[in-house]
Amino acid sequence: IDAEVRQGSNVAETAAEAGIRHVVYGAAGVSDQPTGVGSWDSKLVIALRFRELGLPLTVLRPMAFMELMTDQGYYPQFSTWHLMPKLMGPTRPVGWLCVDDLGAIAARMFADPERWSGAVLGLASDVQSIDECRTLWQEQTGRKPRGVPMPEKLFERFVGKDLTTMWRWLQTGQFDMSTQATREVLPEARTIKEWLTQRPK
Repeated sequence: IDAEVRQGSNVAETAAEAGIRHVVYGAAGVSDQPTGVGSWDSKLVIALRFRELGLPLTVLRPMAFMELMTDQGYYPQFSTWHLMPKLMGPTRPVGWLCVDDLGAIAARMFADPERWSGAVLGLASDVQSIDECRTLWQEQTGRKPRGVPMPEKLFERFVGKDLTTMWRWLQTGQFDMSTQATREVLPEARTIKEWLTQRPK
């Protein structure tokens, strides 16, 4: 987390020195207030540094990436399909966005800096619980997603405590998961069902 803040601050200072006219920052988190989730709070610090330097800034805060269900780099069998619902709750609503749609939204921000400079956008194109995602997955693939039990402490040995802290926060945390802002920028942003249908088999 500390390394991320240092890197982000270095980028901000370099951008200021270079006279960059518009920064689009792909961040994370749920509000402008600290939550105790390190990977969210670090991005608040970085965004503040951009603002301190007077850089025109647009902050994008995507919710959970749909790729968390499939990309092996995220260990979905241990995380999305096991520990995430175990700690957060399988029926707890989750906001989702696919990475391609995040890229398309970022491109629109860059294309119209006068409109979007200063904006902070929470991004979700669909809201579904993990249980609902399981149902959609089975409807589209004909099989249940594979979850593999793993003790929380063992998982933390591999990836640290940030994710488990995040999932526990999401169990009760209150924040806006509206899809309206996303649809206003990118009306064609995909739902989970659409994304599952379109992804390579």
